[in-house]
Amino acid sequence: MALYSKEITTPCGPLTLLCDGRALTAIRFGREADGRIMPAPKKGRSGAETHENEEPAQKERAARELLSQAAREIGEYFAGRRRAFTVPTAAAGTPFQQAVWNALKEIPYGETRSYGEIARQIGHPRASRAVGQANNRNPLPIVVPCHRVIGASGALTGYAGGLDIKVRLLELERTLRMRSCSVPGNASSC
Repeated sequence: MALYSKEITTPCGPLTLLCDGRALTAIRFGREADGRIMPAPKKGRSGAETHENEEPAQKERAARELLSQAAREIGEYFAGRRRAFTVPTAAAGTPFQQAVWNALKEIPYGETRSYGEIARQIGHPRASRAVGQANNRNPLPIVVPCHRVIGASGALTGYAGGLDIKVRLLELERTLRMRSCSVPGNASSC
């Protein structure tokens, strides 16, 4: 199956978006993938990038549209105009990882949860370390907000993009949430 990619520029540096033509499958910081430099993608007829042989024009068009939607939504997130994502996603993982990633999506914008809280939420109260490992393997950072998970003491813990980016994402959300909460009539979303 072909993987299509698009590199975007964000306040946290470049991101590489990957999709299979039906859903966003991964977001990578920079151009690094799984500890390796991604091969330079080939351009298809329409300009969409593919890492395998060119797919039919319909699939390529769908991939280009999906990557554009993901890029637009991530841009809106960084501009403070988006708190949740609607782009279709398909992250490959175990049932436990899927449960953790689904729980991450439920953490409200501008808030944090501990690994232990996520473990209890998914019905595995003694699995906070396993939650940490699943969090670490989240292929869709930002869209599936693993940056919102912190240590039980409130300490910031590792992040695929680096702790400096985790801090920036949390500060962005807190600042915009506080600003939104100070607007009359918005208290119900705070």
